[in-house]
Amino acid sequence: MTSTKPLLTAIAASLVLATAGLSTTPVCAQTQRQETIYGSQLMTRQERNEYRARLREAKTVREREHLRAEHHKQMQERARERGVTLPDNPPAQRMHQGLSPGAGMGPGAGRGPGGGKP
Repeated sequence: MTSTKPLLTAIAASLVLATAGLSTTPVCAQTQRQETIYGSQLMTRQERNEYRARLREAKTVREREHLRAEHHKQMQERARERGVTLPDNPPAQRMHQGLSPGAGMGPGAGRGPGGGKP
């Protein structure tokens, strides 16, 4: 009878190596995802965190839209005071659960190659 210990060790080592790179996202990628706040370059880190918290605490879509519109006006004013130009429109808002428009069904969610034909 052969020992299974070398096989289990090899499997464990493979899993460790395969997942080693998955948990490390470059800081610049994290920053890019988070910096979709209109006028974020004119805000302190604390202001950005507080703004995100207010958006999370908003109970309705309408309330979040109101917060964003109010924030947009504040950032336009701050930009004028500092002699900075901001784009007229805020960045596109993410869809529910972080999905972007056009994300589609993704792999495995469609009808397949036959399109549902018998």
